[in-house]
Amino acid sequence: MSDGAGSAIGGPGELAGFLPYQLSVASNAVSALIAERYRKRFGLKIPEWRVMAVLGDGGAGGGPMTQRALTAATVMDKVAVNRAVKVLEDRGLIGRVPNPVDGRSHLLVLTDEGRAIHAEVMPLARATEADLLAELAPEEQTMLRRLLASLRARAMALADRT
Repeated sequence: MSDGAGSAIGGPGELAGFLPYQLSVASNAVSALIAERYRKRFGLKIPEWRVMAVLGDGGAGGGPMTQRALTAATVMDKVAVNRAVKVLEDRGLIGRVPNPVDGRSHLLVLTDEGRAIHAEVMPLARATEADLLAELAPEEQTMLRRLLASLRARAMALADRT
């Protein structure tokens, strides 16, 4: 039987052709590669780096962020963000500043040391990305980015309906 998109349904090896499985396996492989590079050089795990990357990139609104906004921006579970924030705070890489809009919450920001590590990690991140994409022609890289953005947008739209 075929699903109309060229993949067999119900046959042997069905999981290997299942798009969510393929995306998960690819993501895990890329994350494992990056995690090892970041861990060796900076002692950072992936959730910690994601938090630093979003804060270092200026956050969703171009500056410090609440933990709730950080959770949304990293598309990570709030428990994972909470753990990463705690580790980064304990290491002195992020800090809390008062939230002028809501006195009951704080904003998270990179410290000077956090910004310095962010500045070192970004070239490594770009080099890793280049290594991963080296086998793809420029137009294939553009297509891959466009397709991934489209899949993410569609998944989010479908999730909003439930």
